[in-house]
Amino acid sequence: MIDVHSALELMTRFADRTGLTSDRPPRRYLWTDAFAVCNFLGLERAIGDGRHLQRALRLVDQVHHTLGRHRPGDVRSGWLSGLGEQEGEAHPTRGGLRIGKRLPERGPDEPFDDRLEWDRDGQYFHYLTKWMHALDQVTGATGQPIFNTWARVLAMVAHRAFTYVPRARSGKRMYWKMSIDLSRPLVVSMGQHDPLDGFVTYAELDAAARVTGAFASGPDLADETVDFFAMIDRGALATADPLGLGGLLADAFCVDQLRWQNALPSGEQLLGDLLEAALAGLRQYVQQSDLRSSARSRVAFRELGLAIGLAAVERMAERVRSARQRSAGGFDVAARLAPLLRYVAVRHEIESFWLEPDHRRAETWIEHEDINEVMLATSLAPDGFLLQAYSNR
Repeated sequence: MIDVHSALELMTRFADRTGLTSDRPPRRYLWTDAFAVCNFLGLERAIGDGRHLQRALRLVDQVHHTLGRHRPGDVRSGWLSGLGEQEGEAHPTRGGLRIGKRLPERGPDEPFDDRLEWDRDGQYFHYLTKWMHALDQVTGATGQPIFNTWARVLAMVAHRAFTYVPRARSGKRMYWKMSIDLSRPLVVSMGQHDPLDGFVTYAELDAAARVTGAFASGPDLADETVDFFAMIDRGALATADPLGLGGLLADAFCVDQLRWQNALPSGEQLLGDLLEAALAGLRQYVQQSDLRSSARSRVAFRELGLAIGLAAVERMAERVRSARQRSAGGFDVAARLAPLLRYVAVRHEIESFWLEPDHRRAETWIEHEDINEVMLATSLAPDGFLLQAYSNR
């Protein structure tokens, strides 16, 4: 059930607290802001007064001028791309985008500290893909191709920086975290779902470019998309981590939307793999989860990631019911979704828990208030994030 009123309250507080609609210094964090842009677009779609679209556009501008530039206090300055001021304004994503962590990145000669690295700045591929998606949604909402073009430029830059060939005649791999200037890896391991996120997001960007006419500028991502598909280990997608589970389900919904647009003709097998992996992870998560624990023992934004993914399951089921048909080749989406729909109640359980004011007074909520509030808003009103704004729905 969509709760636009509660989502609006959450997003209004976020906008004021982080300097989007107030005189406070802007506090930008790429993951949170990507979801926030989508939320504002969803609120604009629901309310239609123009105010929320302007907030989405203002947030895009703040992110580019904050996270697309070097940190205050860094010996480096200006755009991460090294472009001059005027050219950087025209191409704000050409150098990637910082995470927005509170500590500066680890220097080349500093020892690696696994715990400390979580709080250090740099660039994450899975954050960049979320921003690509947010920019693409802005193109869908405004009809302006430039945002999709910026997203595809960012996609090209990210692919070039994060992928590598470890040895001759071996397949490509990915780094999990790169330095702010994309010159060196900070964490060399590969994220479990990073190639999947790359494949789905890049396919989405190219599909949108064909619909909106954005191919007149910016790169074609066909080769990069093929690279990411080859890196996906389709037998190792399952996870019991709620945030990872939510990501699997959101990616599955994106694949499903691309299939309906005939933009991903071979997507049925991948969709089946994603739904199967998510089901295995959900069964494990529900058995061992902390959903019955106190608020201080829970991490809200990770649970809310799962809630958003379960909203995607509901949207897929609605599409199947409205179509009342199976897809070609005997692939029965309804049959694949049926066991997942048994877990939809978990979404509402998570939302109800974190809508309780007492639970939002816990230190674990307050410590991550921005990301928690934004992702709760996404779960309550998920269409701005989940539904591709340019597609024929």
